Amino acid sequence: MTIDPLLTLFHRAADGRFPPADGRVTVLPSLPGGLECSVAFTGHAVISTALPEEEVLTQRPDGYGGSLAPDFLRFLAGPAGRIGTLDAVLVARGTSNAADAARQLPVRLDAEDHQRVRHARDLRTDVRVHGDARGLVTLANGLAGRRELSIELADPANASRGRGRSLLRDALALVPAGEPVFAAVSPGNARSLRAFLAAGFTPLGSEVILRPQRPSSP
Repeated sequence: MTIDPLLTLFHRAADGRFPPADGRVTVLPSLPGGLECSVAFTGHAVISTALPEEEVLTQRPDGYGGSLAPDFLRFLAGPAGRIGTLDAVLVARGTSNAADAARQLPVRLDAEDHQRVRHARDLRTDVRVHGDARGLVTLANGLAGRRELSIELADPANASRGRGRSLLRDALALVPAGEPVFAAVSPGNARSLRAFLAAGFTPLGSEVILRPQRPSSP
């Protein structure tokens, strides 16, 4: 099975081995499912696209934020393509062990129409849904095949009571111990971002996912 080169970069970053902070841009092939992306690490950008590298670099993106500039993202997406939101990329490690198996979050079969689940299925594969009275958790194979986690509280007004953090910690127990699990969180959603950080997630960079539609596309 071929491993996506972007997934290798994410796993290396999770281990603290980041691309060089040289201001440059690495261009990789596009992702499955018609998706592309622009990922910013500290001082280095990585772009997955079907466009030729030479054509991308003529737009002069850089590793200091230029790869996420609105004009450049519109160039990548094409005139009618869809540009996703800017998210912070976070990583933590799974904590599951045999002793926790009986206490894991139950599977939720009643949430297929939930907005969080529909969004996960739009971008990811092998989506699993768990949860309890606190809220929902989705676990899936996401960008470049990385393991991704997201949550949705049943009552966001009570997030300050620590329910987000406790739900995230229980969600990490669904992932094998030591396995990296990633999350994409909007920087403007400060309450969610604080919960992820408090639950042990570490920032790696930022990203925008695109679904391009160019004049030459079928």
